[in-house]
Amino acid sequence: MAAMMPRPPQARLVETRQRGWVDPYAGLDAFDFFRQAPSAEIAAFVEHFWVVTWTDLAEPYEQRIVSHPTVNLTITEDFHQFAGVIKGGFSYTMRGSGRVLGTRFRPGGFRPFLGAPVSRLTDRFVEIGEMYGAAGACLVEQVLAEPDARAAIGLVERFLLGLGPQPDPLAEEAAALVAMAENDVSLTRVDELAARSGRSVRSLQRLFRDYVGIGPKWVIRRFRLHEAAERVYEGLDLATLAVELGYTDQAHLTRDFTAAVGMPPAAYARLRG
Repeated sequence: MAAMMPRPPQARLVETRQRGWVDPYAGLDAFDFFRQAPSAEIAAFVEHFWVVTWTDLAEPYEQRIVSHPTVNLTITEDFHQFAGVIKGGFSYTMRGSGRVLGTRFRPGGFRPFLGAPVSRLTDRFVEIGEMYGAAGACLVEQVLAEPDARAAIGLVERFLLGLGPQPDPLAEEAAALVAMAENDVSLTRVDELAARSGRSVRSLQRLFRDYVGIGPKWVIRRFRLHEAAERVYEGLDLATLAVELGYTDQAHLTRDFTAAVGMPPAAYARLRG
């Protein structure tokens, strides 16, 4: 997607720090966020690492997330787990002081670590120790004990490389197709993506379930919801937007938007005021 001119710090879903964070500017005084590119050795599998930190919060702060078609590894005092693709929205509440260290895998990038269809993780959270035993539990202890976030990221990188993931051409193909679905806002149907991929619709569905964890229809709709949030913010008429994004009607868009974002488009648009 082409770069957008910066806007005043008002409520948006799509923004520069982290696409998919609902009303992110409300948290500017509550937490800090940065992300780090992976090393060349792990870049075929990992999209980026991300860290959220907060200190001495007077009141709990809840951040709602609209998920991407990716697997994440997250380590904090509260939990340490792999999260598959989460179809609905979810949230995390920050209290006191703390840190979350996350690893976002590329679409398809977790398949070599799992050795099984990524759809087995969809809508699931699996403890690191459950998946990788004592070695996983040791990683958690080391990351939580390391005060320097970048050093902690190094621990995660070395752990993942130690698992010996092998490049997979199908994972690369899946990542490229997900990127196509994200970047081309005119792409609204599975048959369109299948035609561009050179696969049949059924073959494309199998590839996405196996490597991404969820079907191409959901992936396309999720990215179009990101686009919808941006366009709603800009004041575009909802009925016109529904047609542009491939929805059968305004009510269908409203239902999808509300389920993912946690409020209907009209209420989200009012936040900008």
